[in-house]
Amino acid sequence: MRQANYDWKLSETEPSESFLQITQKLQLSPFVGKLLWQRGYREEEELQRFLYPKEQKLYDPYLMHDMDKAISRIQEAVINGEKILVYGDYDADGITSTTVMKETLELLGAEVETFLPNRFEHGYGPNQSVYQEKIESGTQLIITVDNGVAGNEAVAYAQNAGVDVIITDHHELPNELPDAYAIVHPRHPDGHYPFPDLAGVGVAFKVASALLEEPPAEFLDLVAIGTIADLVSLKDENRTLAALGIDAIRHTERIGLQALIEESGVKVKEADETSIGFAIAPRLNAIGRMGDPNPAVDLLATFDEEEAAVQAKKLNTINEERKAIVDQITQEALLMVNDENHVHLLAKEGWHEGVLGIVAGKIMNQTGKPALVLSLKEDGTAKGSGRSVDALNLYEMLDEMRELFTYFGGHHAAVGLTMPQENISLLQEKMNDYVVQHAIDLTKGPAMAVDEVLLPQDVTVELIDELKRLAPYGTENPVPQFLFRQVTAENVKKIGANQQHLKFTINNSDGQLDAVAFGFGDQENELLNDQVDVVGKLSINEWNGRKKPQVMVTDFAVNGLQVFDWRAKRYREQNQLSGEVFYLAFDKDSLKEVHPKIQEKVVVFNDLASISERLRDARATSLVVLDCPVELEHLKSVFEIGTFSRVYLLGISADEAYLNGVGSREQYAKLFKLIHSQEKIDIRYKLNAISNYLKIPQKLLIFMIQVFFELKFVTIENGVLQKVARPESHPLTESTRYQKRLKKIKVEEFLLLSDIPTIKQWLTT
Repeated sequence: MRQANYDWKLSETEPSESFLQITQKLQLSPFVGKLLWQRGYREEEELQRFLYPKEQKLYDPYLMHDMDKAISRIQEAVINGEKILVYGDYDADGITSTTVMKETLELLGAEVETFLPNRFEHGYGPNQSVYQEKIESGTQLIITVDNGVAGNEAVAYAQNAGVDVIITDHHELPNELPDAYAIVHPRHPDGHYPFPDLAGVGVAFKVASALLEEPPAEFLDLVAIGTIADLVSLKDENRTLAALGIDAIRHTERIGLQALIEESGVKVKEADETSIGFAIAPRLNAIGRMGDPNPAVDLLATFDEEEAAVQAKKLNTINEERKAIVDQITQEALLMVNDENHVHLLAKEGWHEGVLGIVAGKIMNQTGKPALVLSLKEDGTAKGSGRSVDALNLYEMLDEMRELFTYFGGHHAAVGLTMPQENISLLQEKMNDYVVQHAIDLTKGPAMAVDEVLLPQDVTVELIDELKRLAPYGTENPVPQFLFRQVTAENVKKIGANQQHLKFTINNSDGQLDAVAFGFGDQENELLNDQVDVVGKLSINEWNGRKKPQVMVTDFAVNGLQVFDWRAKRYREQNQLSGEVFYLAFDKDSLKEVHPKIQEKVVVFNDLASISERLRDARATSLVVLDCPVELEHLKSVFEIGTFSRVYLLGISADEAYLNGVGSREQYAKLFKLIHSQEKIDIRYKLNAISNYLKIPQKLLIFMIQVFFELKFVTIENGVLQKVARPESHPLTESTRYQKRLKKIKVEEFLLLSDIPTIKQWLTT
C-alpha cells in the first residue's frame, strides 16, 4: 500500500436541473458546467461574472474607506509641489504596488521618491528610523503601499513631525490602527467596499483610478502580477483584474517587464497566470529575499532598454542564487529530520533567513509534517519561519508557547519567529506534547480538492481546451485536479538531468494517457505491477505541431498489498525504509550480502512460533525478505501472521542452489575419482584449486562434498578430507541435504524467476 501525499476531497454533488438549463443557455458543456457547480457557482449572474471577467465593471474606488480624504490630500501635495515618499514592501505585491503609485503620481506631475525596506536591515512595514531620515531630507507626505496598518509607532512619529501619512494596505487589520491621516483599506469596518480581498497592488490601482478619474489600463500588467503573486482570492474583482492584466502583459509596452519575461524564458505573447506564478513573480520576490529590493522598481519603471536588460539579468541571477541556496538548505535540513517528532524543528548556523519560509514548505511537503526552520545567529538568537498542514493551526499552537519567543507572528499555515537559542529544545518538546494532547492526526497530509473522476480515454485535446473557460486560475479557483481510478502505469522511465522525474502512460482496458510526474523520480518502483489511483492536472503536449493530451501527476496512491522487486544486487545496500519494517532471513549466510545496518535488524527464521512472537512485538507494516526458505509455505505463513502492506524481495541465494543445481552424475564422478586418487585433501586451502581443476563452481563443490560426507563416502577432520576405503553404497537421493537442496531449487525457481504479479497472487490466495 502506498498512501497518498494529500488528503483527496472528491466532490460528490450533482448539478440541479435548473442549473443545467442555465448552462445550456450560456452554451457551457455539461463537463465545465459540473466543475463550476462544484466550485459554488450556482446562479446565472454568478456564472456570467465568472465566465466573462473582462466584461465586468470595476467597483467605484470611492466606496473604500478614506479614499476621498486620501485623494484630496494627494492632490493638495501635487498642487503645492510637496515631496512625496511612496513607502512599499519587498515582495512582488509591494514592488508592483510601489511602481503603480509612483507612475500615477508622476503622471500628475508630483515630485516622487520611492523606498522599499530591506528585510534584514529595516524589517517589514513602516520603519521609524527610515521615516525620520526621509522627513529630515525633505519628505512632506508619506504614502504606504502594501503595508502600514501595523506601523503605529512610525506613523505616529511622522504625524507628530507634521508629515501626513496615507496608508494603503490590504493586510489583516489589528485591534488598534495607526493614527494616520487616512487609511485606505478594502476591509476597513467603516468602509463600504464590496470586495474585501484586493492585493496591495489592487488597492494602489484603486487610488490610481480615483486620482486619474478612470481605471488606468497601462497599470493592469503590474496589477495582474502583484495580485497573482500575493495569492489573494482570484474571484470577483481580482479575477477581472487578473484577466485584464494578463491581456495587458501580452501586449505590454513596459520595457523592463518585457526584458524580465524574456529573461525568464517565457514568450510575452504566451504569458498567463502560470508564467506569472512560476516565472515572473519568483524573480521579483527573490530580490527582496536576498537583499535590497529597490532595483526591481527601477526595472519595472525604466524606459531605457539597456538598463532593462541589465536589471532583468540581475534579477534572474539573484533568483538562481536563491534557488541554489534553497536547495542546499533543504538538503541539509532533511538530513536533520527525526521521524519521531510530530513537528520538525530544524536549526543551523549560516542558513539564509530570507529563504527559510520556502525551505520549511519543502520540508513539510516531503515529510507530511509541519516544519519550523531557523537560522542560528551569533547574538544567541534563532530566527526563521514555519509552515503547517491543514490539520495543525501553527499560529494557535505557538501562541500557547509565546513566552519562548522574542518575536512571533503569522496565521494558521505560516509563522515567523525569533527566539533565544537555549529555548529550542524546550520548544520541540512542547510542540510534540501539544500534538499528542490535542490528538492531532498528521498522517493524511494537506487536503486537496479533486474535481472529477475521469477515464484515460475521456481526455482529449478538445476537453482540455474547454477548461480554458475556467482560467485564470489561482487561489480559490485552482487548476482542476482529476482522479483516474485503478489504472496501470506502463513504460515507466526516469527523466530529467538528475533522473528526478517520471514519464509513463496510465492505462485501462479501453485507453491510455501520457503522464508526467515531476519530483517523483525516486518512486518508480511504487508504480510497477500494481493498479494505482492517479490525481493530476490536464495539459497539452505540443511537439512538431502535433498536440497530445497528458496528465501532470500531482499525487498517486496504491491500495492493498504491494510487492517490490528488489532482486537486483543494487538493492542490497538499501537501508532507508520508512515506517515499521521487519527484516527476515532464512539462511544466516545471507546477512553477509547486505548493508551492516540491515544486518543488525535481521531476524533469522528458526520456527514459526518464534517468528510469530517477534512479529507481535514489531507491529511492522513492511516485510523485507532477504532470501528464500526451504519450505515455500514458511514464507507464506510469516506473511499471514503479520499485517504487511508492503513486501520487498531481495532474492539473495548464499549457496546459489537454483543457479548451480545439485550437480550432474558426471560432476560427482569426477569428484569421486579425484578423492580416490588422493590420500588426503586439505579443503581449507585447496578448495579453489579443486574447483578450477574439476570445472565445478565452488559453491556447488562445497555442497557435493557435504553430500559425500553425509553419506559417509568421506571423512572430514580439521578441514582435511579423506576417502573412506570401503564405503557403503547409497544413492545420492538418500542424503537429506540432497533432498533439501532439491526443495530449495524449486523454491528459488519460483521466488527468483516468477514475475511480481504471480508472487503477489500466491501470497494473497
